[in-house]
Amino acid sequence: MLSQAAMRTLRASILFLFLFLFPALLYAKGIRGTITDEAGKPLAFASIFVKQSGTGTTANENGFYEVTLDSGRYEIIYQYLGYETQVRIIEVDNDFVQVNVTLKPQATVLPTVVVQDGNEDPAYTIMRKAIAKAKYHTQQLDSYTARVYIKGAGKLKDYPWLAKRALQKEGIEKNRVYISESVSEVKYTRPNKFEEKVISIRSDGKDNNTSPNQYIFGSFYEPEIQGTISPLAPKAFSYYKYEYLGTFQDRDYEVSKIKVTPRLKGDNVVEGVINIVEGWWSIHSLDIHTTKMGIQIYIKAIYAPIDDKAWMPVSHQFRVEGKAFGFEAEFKYLATVSDYKIKLNPKLYVDNDKMEVIDEKVQKEEAKKIAANKPAPAKKSKQPDNAKLLQERLESGKEITRKELNKMMKDYEKEERKQQKEPLVISDNTFKVDSGAYKKDSTYWATVRPVPLTQEEVKGYQKSDSMAVVSRRIEEGDTLKSSKHKGFQPWDLLIGDSYKVSKHSNFKIHFPMPNFNTVEGWNLVYKVSFGSILQDTNKTRLTITPAFRYAFSRKVASGNLKFALRNNKYRFEVEGGRYIKQYNADEPILPIVNSFTTLLLEKNLMKLYERRYIDLMYRRKLSQFVTVSGTLSWNKRHELLNTSNYKWVDRKKIEGYTENRPVNVELTNTAFPDHEALIGSVRVAARPWLKYQIRNGHKQEINNSSPTITLDYNKGIHDALGSDVDFDQIELGIKHEFNIGVRGHVDVALRAGAFTNSSNMYFMDYKHFLGNKTPFATTDPVGSFRLLDYYTYSTDDKYFAGNVHYHFRRFLVTSFPLARMAGVSENVFVNYLATPGSKNYTEVGYSIDGILRLFRLEAIASFQDGKYQDYGFRIGINTSFAINFSDN
Repeated sequence: MLSQAAMRTLRASILFLFLFLFPALLYAKGIRGTITDEAGKPLAFASIFVKQSGTGTTANENGFYEVTLDSGRYEIIYQYLGYETQVRIIEVDNDFVQVNVTLKPQATVLPTVVVQDGNEDPAYTIMRKAIAKAKYHTQQLDSYTARVYIKGAGKLKDYPWLAKRALQKEGIEKNRVYISESVSEVKYTRPNKFEEKVISIRSDGKDNNTSPNQYIFGSFYEPEIQGTISPLAPKAFSYYKYEYLGTFQDRDYEVSKIKVTPRLKGDNVVEGVINIVEGWWSIHSLDIHTTKMGIQIYIKAIYAPIDDKAWMPVSHQFRVEGKAFGFEAEFKYLATVSDYKIKLNPKLYVDNDKMEVIDEKVQKEEAKKIAANKPAPAKKSKQPDNAKLLQERLESGKEITRKELNKMMKDYEKEERKQQKEPLVISDNTFKVDSGAYKKDSTYWATVRPVPLTQEEVKGYQKSDSMAVVSRRIEEGDTLKSSKHKGFQPWDLLIGDSYKVSKHSNFKIHFPMPNFNTVEGWNLVYKVSFGSILQDTNKTRLTITPAFRYAFSRKVASGNLKFALRNNKYRFEVEGGRYIKQYNADEPILPIVNSFTTLLLEKNLMKLYERRYIDLMYRRKLSQFVTVSGTLSWNKRHELLNTSNYKWVDRKKIEGYTENRPVNVELTNTAFPDHEALIGSVRVAARPWLKYQIRNGHKQEINNSSPTITLDYNKGIHDALGSDVDFDQIELGIKHEFNIGVRGHVDVALRAGAFTNSSNMYFMDYKHFLGNKTPFATTDPVGSFRLLDYYTYSTDDKYFAGNVHYHFRRFLVTSFPLARMAGVSENVFVNYLATPGSKNYTEVGYSIDGILRLFRLEAIASFQDGKYQDYGFRIGINTSFAINFSDN
């Protein structure tokens, strides 16, 4: 029997359900039903649009739909790609109206024009008009608001058996459905401001890396959407071929069906069908497929004429699937957009019936008449108002050539950019999550969910909800702890770990990686770090990092201590101690790579010296284009000699380890006595055409939007603090990546400099270059050499270094579509060095990128004064990853 307390709770629950839920059920009303084809097969995710309310939704996988509406008379539009649109007039009274709909296959009619030898496919005229009007569509609305519902369901279909135990600990099961839902209120303000507020969310967080939001909130009227070339881009004809498949009637609109085929299959292009509304030259719907790093993305979208003024997307379907390293996963997404409220741009809006775009390439006579009848512009002493001229031109007649429209839109956008407060901001996005977003219960979701869940999704939620409770308790500090959140353990001293000390502070023990070199023998570096945010307003962060190092062969302990203070405007660092350093301060050899070459190949390539030092560094942004930094370093430098001959493999052909003194053609003896050095440097870095995107009020630079131009000055300060050095060095550099059209893109890095004074220098003060004699390419692929010795051509004189990389979309291996679809790309590069002793050193190389999506294989040959010298092979990380790493 139930206790009295339990009975009271039960009675209270029943009363609550009666008082609050029963009235809602009593007064719930609208339309519901199923959508099928003529054979009775459900049309999964068919689109339903309510014209009077601007509300869109979709059916579920079983073709069932339900829309809650107030009493009234509604025009309901039912759509499904490949089927005729059906319009129903429905009267909603005090209950749900059952409306079952059967859609017929779309009747596509080919025109009388037949493509014959020498004639152009009609698709090209249609697409030229649509492309010409794409900019108009991006500027047509001053603003709009809407509500977006997104449902995602994903599952891990397969994984390697080695990962089974780790995945099970994380609660991830094969073929289990992980589901998430969210409802957001979105607002767009021209030209580039987008605000999203998530008002409710229900998610287990297993799909964060596959979310389609960037596509949903992007626009195919823009030249690119998430790096993918749009079929409506100005340069689209270089990337795509188009084929006219016919015209179908959708209510009062004629819609042309266009097949889109990439001229070169691979990443960042689409393939499929795009439907264009005749006269409006806007998107009616699309069914396309693209790839990203081997991940397959399938997209379906349906648009509707909001207030009969602008075609906007009302439903999206996404399927994301891919395989990598034995893992196979699939995610499905459904997004519906409803409650549209649009505000037109008064400077551009004209009745669409008044503006017909003329393709002067085909409609030559019409274009001549327009040119002959166009009034001459009035002579004015000041700059014309392009916005006014455009509006007058659009309202003056029914026809305009696409070239004229393109020019007017460009002039209009240029004039608008001048008036913007921040013209270099490409996008301004704000994303917020309502404080009560995670607190909505299943009753709430049952009322707002426009698409009923399937049985498989219901089961997925039941498991996800129980796991979410555990995760939330862990985050809130509950006594429940997972193996990853169990606090400090003794073995952490050996393997490292991170700990959250407080809300704004963390502590980390770095993994103590042992390494080997001939100077120290085996050595061990033990490092910890503490970080804390001092100010929330500008995210000022303090980091303290002490490091301890022990050299077993030298039997010497050393270490340093580093303080760093940084925010988005400046960075200040102080570091000091006793430590070893490579002669090249850019440290071209990784310790782990040097350990490999030394112990297994008997090549001790890393050359080291010891210094007692204090380093100061300050860097500050003077403006959004210019950054200035300065360093001041006091050093007491000491030469080191080899102390260990230990090796794992004794190669008889090699006489033994070389001494710890770099070999150089300009300085015959690189040995040096103990000395002191005070060195200062100043760097000015300018990116004059830099562009930004704003995310929640924080500016983020857009990579490669501007070349980086640097000017460096280094000074060896003589007789100050006992300093023995005296030199002056100046260097100018430029680095940039730019597209050269459909065939690929180019990376360029150029550096030129000279020592105007070299009165007293030691070898570590020379200008060194990023060479490489190991089998691995670990430095910046654009800006480094592959076969060059690390110190042979270091100089205290004039120098020039240049690196040019050409990335092909199609070359040799990538001539095969399967290779491109697997993410493989090819590069050809040239590296050049000019110093007094380098004899025009040149490297010519070829590389295959994206092997297993991660690796790069290079083949290189070197020349001096045009004469062949050497060849070699290198293994590295995929260039796209490596460049990103080097920029951080």
